[in-house]
Amino acid sequence: MIRRLISIVLIVWALGFVLFAVTVPQPIGNSGTDGVVVLTGGKGRIDRGLDVLGEGWAKRLLVSGVGREVKPREFAAEYGIKSPLLACCVTLGYKAVDTRSNGSETAEWARAANVRSLRLVTSDWHMRRAALELRRSLPADIIVIEDAVPTHPNLSVLFLEYNKWIARLTAPLWEWR
Repeated sequence: MIRRLISIVLIVWALGFVLFAVTVPQPIGNSGTDGVVVLTGGKGRIDRGLDVLGEGWAKRLLVSGVGREVKPREFAAEYGIKSPLLACCVTLGYKAVDTRSNGSETAEWARAANVRSLRLVTSDWHMRRAALELRRSLPADIIVIEDAVPTHPNLSVLFLEYNKWIARLTAPLWEWR
């Protein structure tokens, strides 16, 4: 009986991994939102967020998880952001250190900025867990649109991310609050 149960769990886990790996989230088009949040840590993420802002698809941008040593002027110079745009529309978030804290940092910013709809920008392989953490942190009435930055993740990245996602997905079953 126990061996059958373990076998079933392993088969479900393996099929889930295959599905996870072949159905990574994709970029979206020009859907408009009140704000866009970019989670740092991957190539092309910040560029995508700035494109969304520049196209007028969002009014405000939060870059969550910026290193404490990064100064706004340095950030603006690296990404070619003019001072007025930086002052009015770009917030650098220094509180987040991981995906969970990205969610809480974004929720604080969304409340302060009165954001009712939000575009989430992160790497395709990271999107499911990032969206999960974000939705857990945000009020239920804030709409989240997923805008994945395409990458070419290797099998080990997908394997690790799948297991992290499963752990966070099932956390309410075993986590003490």
